Amino acid sequence: MTLSYDLGGPAGGSKTLGMIVLQSDETIEHDARRLLPLDVGFHVSRVPVAQTVNDDTLGQMALDLPTSAALLPVPAQYSVIGYGCTSGTSVIGAEKIADLVRQGHDTVAVTDPLTALIAACRHLGVTRLAFISPYIEPVSAGLRDRIEDAGIAVTSYDGFDEDQDENVARITKSSLMEAARSMGEGDAIFMSCTSLQTLDIIEPLERELGRAILSSNQVLLWHMAQLSGIAMDGPGRLFQD
Repeated sequence: MTLSYDLGGPAGGSKTLGMIVLQSDETIEHDARRLLPLDVGFHVSRVPVAQTVNDDTLGQMALDLPTSAALLPVPAQYSVIGYGCTSGTSVIGAEKIADLVRQGHDTVAVTDPLTALIAACRHLGVTRLAFISPYIEPVSAGLRDRIEDAGIAVTSYDGFDEDQDENVARITKSSLMEAARSMGEGDAIFMSCTSLQTLDIIEPLERELGRAILSSNQVLLWHMAQLSGIAMDGPGRLFQD
């Protein structure tokens, strides 16, 4: 006997978000599920990436982005697809990433952590940014250049000089807090990289340091919510203003 059945709507609610996450990233998917409302559909695909981080290995992701986007569930109608790599965006370029994602999957909007950071700074009126990077200087320098191209001055910089991506997700929260405390002038502090575990330290640092704290995952998820019209609670002044 063949059972009859009905077809309904997608899992979640009327909004569905997608995200392309680096193969090595252990953090951003967890952070997204912490912040997204339960009635929002959320689907993730992964993109291969080398463990050693440099401009060449970051740029190689461009070859796989359409295929990774195509692996997202086809029937879902995406309000936004996010690309989860800050430094990768600075190497490949935000416009090219949006084009590559759309080659693999239809979506209303595409965003990334660098585009989201620029939008967050404009939202908060931030024009001078202190910048923390986990990566080696050549990777960090390119990202600083892209930030300054958007009219945001990088007034202070420091980094952990790490080139092994698997280590970045394991940098402790206490190490990140000490790094933030050591930063020089700037309207806000930006902790770059979607692998960093930042969500729990944003509000304590804002109370302690008296300035806005931004991170890759925070700004990306905020921007995805803004673009899709989803009401989302999150840490820090970015979600309060």
